[in-house]
Amino acid sequence: MNGDDMDMDSPERFSVGTCGSVGQRVFLLHFSQGPIEVTLKVEKRQVAELASVLAQIVRRLGRPGHLPDDLDFDVDTEPDWVAGTISVSYDRGLERVVVIVEEAGDGGAVARVAITREQAAAAAIRATTLVEAGRPACPLCGYPLDPGGHDCPRTNGHRAPAT
Repeated sequence: MNGDDMDMDSPERFSVGTCGSVGQRVFLLHFSQGPIEVTLKVEKRQVAELASVLAQIVRRLGRPGHLPDDLDFDVDTEPDWVAGTISVSYDRGLERVVVIVEEAGDGGAVARVAITREQAAAAAIRATTLVEAGRPACPLCGYPLDPGGHDCPRTNGHRAPAT
């Protein structure tokens, strides 16, 4: 691993948050272990997909124990880097859900975080809540709808924007 890589096998916190108002929000993925805290900027779609995959894994594994309830973190913290690819798997040996986040662009940093089933469930619930609290998605293209509608790329300009 290079100096920009991080590996957390027992994080105390794994959470998602936002800063800014609806329509202008920045989504953040945060995890910490001991004195190390990492905050990454992520896209809303990445958060929605992460929530979906975590929920699927938790459903397959069975009902989790007590969910962590301290998911808050300082959302005004400057992100360490911008997330690119996010992959999720289950490590049967560790009995942990493993989330691997690769830095966008040519930065090359990689974060590997092994979370408990309970942390995965709590993160999935929080992420889903945050995503659903935002602007609704266009039923045709999936992009967020602004209060005045939007120019949907799926209509090629032939229909009025969906509202």
